[in-house]
Amino acid sequence: MAKVIMVQGTMSNAGKSLIVAGLCRIFKQDGYRVAPFKSQNMALNSYITEEGLEMGRAQVMQAEAAGIKPSVRMNPILLKPTNDIGSQVIVNGEVLGNMSARDYFAYKKKLIPDIIKAYRALEMQSDIIVVEGAGSPAEINLKENDIVNMGLADLLDAPVLLVGDIDRGGVFAQLIGTLMLLEDQEKARVKGLIINKFRGDKTILDPGITMLEDKGRVPVVGVVPYMNISLEDEDSLTSRFDKREAAQIDIVVIRLPRISNFTDFAVFELIEGVSVRYVDSVSQLQHPDMIILPGSKNTIGDLKWMRQNGLEAAVKKKKEECIIFGICGGYQMLGRSISDPYRIEEGGSILGMELLPMDTVLEKEKIRTQVQGGFGELSGLFSELSGMELTGYEIHMGISTADQGSRPLCTLTDVREGNKKADGLSADNIYGTYVHGLFDHGALASVIIRKLAERKGLSMESGLTMDYATFKETQYDKLADTLRQYLNMDEIYRMMNERKSDDERVN
Repeated sequence: MAKVIMVQGTMSNAGKSLIVAGLCRIFKQDGYRVAPFKSQNMALNSYITEEGLEMGRAQVMQAEAAGIKPSVRMNPILLKPTNDIGSQVIVNGEVLGNMSARDYFAYKKKLIPDIIKAYRALEMQSDIIVVEGAGSPAEINLKENDIVNMGLADLLDAPVLLVGDIDRGGVFAQLIGTLMLLEDQEKARVKGLIINKFRGDKTILDPGITMLEDKGRVPVVGVVPYMNISLEDEDSLTSRFDKREAAQIDIVVIRLPRISNFTDFAVFELIEGVSVRYVDSVSQLQHPDMIILPGSKNTIGDLKWMRQNGLEAAVKKKKEECIIFGICGGYQMLGRSISDPYRIEEGGSILGMELLPMDTVLEKEKIRTQVQGGFGELSGLFSELSGMELTGYEIHMGISTADQGSRPLCTLTDVREGNKKADGLSADNIYGTYVHGLFDHGALASVIIRKLAERKGLSMESGLTMDYATFKETQYDKLADTLRQYLNMDEIYRMMNERKSDDERVN
């Protein structure tokens, strides 16, 4: 059986995802076959596998760190919030349906066989599995029927590392308070504590660590410094949304209430002299070089939100002075209308922004596929993209029909089925597509920034110094190097070797 280690946190955004990714890279470097696992993820950033199945992007990032292809077995349950009290429930990459929080809480234990089956499949091909929890194991109102923290640790007989975030303050109370709220058998599973995101002189922290170990009766296995790592973070608490200062080339992403897959734009943040700002009011818009309408889990609702707060009108006024680019739900918004005859979102129809000549109907079946292809003959500032290759993936419920004679943005091939189709539209300096991840491919992002710079009379020839995939590999290695320095890896290996035999495990 595979060895296992589980990383839980005192709260959301304590750094679990990056610790898991770093451990995956360390174990890979040490010669082991390693895989990440998270039984249940709540996120609007998702990904489509080669099989056309949907999973959370955090586990995709961790799979990249482990050097393996992403698989839905790494994230058998994905919850995509549709409103404040409900989510779309995705099991093994397929949509199960929409549920309220209360209904899902009552239902979720029925998904334990799916969780165990996915985990067992990973075990067949792995030497080590690094499991990530969700939120905090000390949410006492949610502990009944838990399938993602201590309940899962018990099912898998997993030793647990508990991570606290010192950057947000109160790390000793976080860790001791969490331990105090655990049942005795749960606390016994916690084999090590990690203080994460530390800044400063560790010797000042040492007396507190001694007291923490005395009171908690659990050793501190690492004090990890705050790391400047450019990797994907949790979508609900990302610091990317806080950036306000415009650079030489200023890209604005409309921060929709149900924004999804904002990972599409991370590549631009790596180019010197470029700012990526997420705005949710007209006053924040300023004078960008490009406005991006991102994906949305509730396109009609988010378009209404833009209409009500004035952002729709403000964006339309900018069409003569900057590029407007829509991705997925943002692309749908750019059309003339969006209809929802099956009440996939809110029902009814809504007028679009009328910037592209097409209409969208939200259908019952979700389109999920990886694609590759090339740009068509484009007009406007990005005409240089014409003929360039692209890759990415589609996740959407709608079908958009363009006017005859309109200019498609690209031609795509479904990687799994081999079917070809036209996708997206371009009209002057307004562009739209269903393809997520297209900016990550090759020199595309650098070309876009260079053209935006030329429009302003600037020279930005350097762009990215390497392709995005290569850059991420350097970040995974940097993450692993840092964790090796500050974690007691000998102790972590020892924890994994102390598990019960296969016959003793809880199945």
